[in-house]
Amino acid sequence: MTDFVTLHDIQTARSHIAGKIVHTPTVQSVALSEIAGVPVFLKLEHRQTTGAFKLRGASNAVAMLSDNERKRGVVAASTGNHGRALAYAASLEGIRAIICMSSLVPQNKVDEIRRLGAEIRIVGKSQDDAQEEVDRLVAGRQLVMVPPFDHSAVIAGQGTIGLEMLDDVPDTVTVVVPVSGGGLGAGIAAAVKGLKPSIKVVGVSMERGAAMKASFDAGRPVLVKEMQSLADSLGGGIGLDNRMTFAMCRDLLDDLVLLSEDEIATGIRHAYAVEREIVEGAAAVGIGALLAGKIKSSGPVVLVLSGRNIDMELHRKIVCGERDPFAEIAA
Repeated sequence: MTDFVTLHDIQTARSHIAGKIVHTPTVQSVALSEIAGVPVFLKLEHRQTTGAFKLRGASNAVAMLSDNERKRGVVAASTGNHGRALAYAASLEGIRAIICMSSLVPQNKVDEIRRLGAEIRIVGKSQDDAQEEVDRLVAGRQLVMVPPFDHSAVIAGQGTIGLEMLDDVPDTVTVVVPVSGGGLGAGIAAAVKGLKPSIKVVGVSMERGAAMKASFDAGRPVLVKEMQSLADSLGGGIGLDNRMTFAMCRDLLDDLVLLSEDEIATGIRHAYAVEREIVEGAAAVGIGALLAGKIKSSGPVVLVLSGRNIDMELHRKIVCGERDPFAEIAA
């Protein structure tokens, strides 16, 4: 097991971000509990201030900046939610922020980041393209890079969700976490397994370009083609020079399952029609995996609903059954 980010790091992060983030509710789903045959709880992280879990990691990273780094400003590549979180956290401290994104990032997320006062750079058609612009700005303007996942302070901040889960559901047996670059999965797994090693942590991603799964299969970080998906926040690579999240997820996740676009859409519809929650595709993958029979547990399960920043016209089409996911996201 790797020791990159420890339970102590996560507990320290909790003190750093206290008062800057919301301790989001963990509520039981009667419908999903009946389907699973065990208690199923939803960690409502989509109710976080910026609409996604990313505020935790960004807030912890900003809290740990030196005075000199604060004067220089921060920069990050993002599929949307990390950029929004960093823009918000930086604005609270009066720190300049530049967010680099690919053209695949939904316009609603771009608009919200701009509203928060960050400078926007749209570059290329992948996270890797956006990261190249970040590297240029770090080298040329001496900005401080705050990566969306492969960063100790970011991982520790996301891990505070795991502490809250066990505060609220101490007898948790299985935790289900969306996985993209791995910051959320690594942080939560380090937290819950640090407190209760017997807990099973299952990661969920989409079939269309799951970089962490491809990297697991290869035994090392690899490049994947970034494709459109209902779970757009799970897109992008993990970085060929990945220092932390690949190894942490490899060592700490007990399984990593993939969902079709139909299964993701089913999760979105269930969240809205049954749980009365509006979530984006990345946040619905846990529900989708359970409904698809891909999650099994001998005891209480906690699913992380990671964000709500979905285009509302797209959401309407999905929940009304008007949208053919395969037709509209054809590569």
